[in-house]
Amino acid sequence: DGLKQCLSEFKQQLAWVERLDVTSGQVADPVSQSASDKDAVDPENDFQREMSFYRQAQAAVLEALPRLRKLQVPTRRPDDYFAEMAKSDQQMQKIRQKLKSKQEAMERSEKAKQLRAMRKYGKKVQTEILQRRQKEKKNMLNAVKKYQKGLSDKLDFLDEEQTSSQGNKKGSANQRIKKGPNAKRRYKNQKFGFGGKKKGSKWNTKESFNDVSSFRSKVAHNKGPGKGGKKALNKRPGKRARQKMKSRAR
Repeated sequence: DGLKQCLSEFKQQLAWVERLDVTSGQVADPVSQSASDKDAVDPENDFQREMSFYRQAQAAVLEALPRLRKLQVPTRRPDDYFAEMAKSDQQMQKIRQKLKSKQEAMERSEKAKQLRAMRKYGKKVQTEILQRRQKEKKNMLNAVKKYQKGLSDKLDFLDEEQTSSQGNKKGSANQRIKKGPNAKRRYKNQKFGFGGKKKGSKWNTKESFNDVSSFRSKVAHNKGPGKGGKKALNKRPGKRARQKMKSRAR
């Protein structure tokens, strides 16, 4: 009686379209022909129990759809229906940035792994070269000791050392030929020129000696404007002129 009284207190007499509640009993399996299988659902069998719930929900939907159509309530989504996503654009942007940062971190990790592998390989090669050189040096010292003690009269180790040094020299010479002049030499070539005779290139010839068309007497005898007086006559020639005078005197 108390439960019925509480139910009557909060129960609201609303129209069905506001409540949309449908009550249906157990629905028989349409595949089975006998009606005796209606109550034969094993509650311990998960598959039978879930199928019973599914058939009951399907029967409720088939009962509610005609009533909704009768009340002119649309039950199908229109083709141009626009629904907002469950996640906002800001959240999706954050997810995209996080995925991008993860991908960049993986790329950095992969590059670091490659660098470590290359360093490891370089160290290995360097160690092998040092070991080979030490072995060659040890063999040569042993051969020298044997020769000094008179245990051996062969000087093959000197020939091997000489050929190896010649090979290194040839290799370095080839490298120099391939490399060409260095930056300092190229700069000097560009600034001062190269090749050909330099010394005495400005000496007079017979034609230049006989050509006096550019001679100016006032300039030659210091009689031009601002050139006269005792100062001009006693003026010391420049360094370049003095050097030329010395070279001519020699």
